[in-house]
Amino acid sequence: MDPQLLILFSGLVAVLAVASAVGHVLRRRVHSPEGQATVENLNARIRAWWLMVAIFAAAFTFGPAVTLVLFALTSFYCLREFISLTPTRPADHRALAFAFYVFLPLQYVLIWVDWLSLFSIAIPVYAFLLLPVLAVLRHETEEFLTRTAKVQWALMLTVYCVSHAPALLILDIPGFEGRNFLLLFFLVTVVQASDVLQYVFGKLFGRRKIAPVVSPNKTWEGFLGGGATAVLLGAGLSFATPFTALQAAGMAAAIVLAGFCGGLVLSAVKRSMGAKDWGTMISGHGGALDRMDSVTYAAPLFFHLVNYYFAA
Repeated sequence: MDPQLLILFSGLVAVLAVASAVGHVLRRRVHSPEGQATVENLNARIRAWWLMVAIFAAAFTFGPAVTLVLFALTSFYCLREFISLTPTRPADHRALAFAFYVFLPLQYVLIWVDWLSLFSIAIPVYAFLLLPVLAVLRHETEEFLTRTAKVQWALMLTVYCVSHAPALLILDIPGFEGRNFLLLFFLVTVVQASDVLQYVFGKLFGRRKIAPVVSPNKTWEGFLGGGATAVLLGAGLSFATPFTALQAAGMAAAIVLAGFCGGLVLSAVKRSMGAKDWGTMISGHGGALDRMDSVTYAAPLFFHLVNYYFAA
């Protein structure tokens, strides 16, 4: 592991250890039902962070191949949760099989072989054209547009968008060779810290709700306070990136805004299906897509900003 990356992980582990200790104390001292629910939610988020840190530490330790496999598995579980929550018909099964077993692995293979041009268009062009053909050959037209759009959008969000996170590893950034893992660390740290900080600021200071029907816990105070703190965190991590402190703050601001939009949009999808969580993979804190909803919007935006402004 890169020595700088090891220092960053050590710092993150120390922060999580303190957060876990605080959560343990709060659980013993808070007795009101509402307070206990808030503390339990916060502790669930901290436990999810521990799990993610362990996963990413393994990925960063064992290299790009393991990282790609882990992200491919994440995409698989996210896609499965999306499709499981939204109803399908037998006529869609062939298209779904291609989504799961052709386009999902293909997207990550293209990262492995560094075929960036095809990586960028395989799903938004070829999958979007092929999947409706596979469905229409079953000769069922009832709600065809709705069914097709659902499969296409599920593949776009959970595979295409998420895959832009590990795709950071193949960018050629002059003077930053061999250190692209730090970009992935920057993205994941900022987007997940923003989620937790927005929740904490919202619980402490939240008054005005942003979208009470879609996501009752999101408030302007939480978004602005948590988002600003995450931007400061991003600026503080500039030493581990090819960015200046100001550029890192700008990148972090883009990640925060995109992540917020991703969480809001996917919350709307859940609400439309009458569900609270995407799944139950993470005990007490929903499914894989509940943890990756912000990444679906933040990863592609961050990837293209880095590629446009910093890559050779």
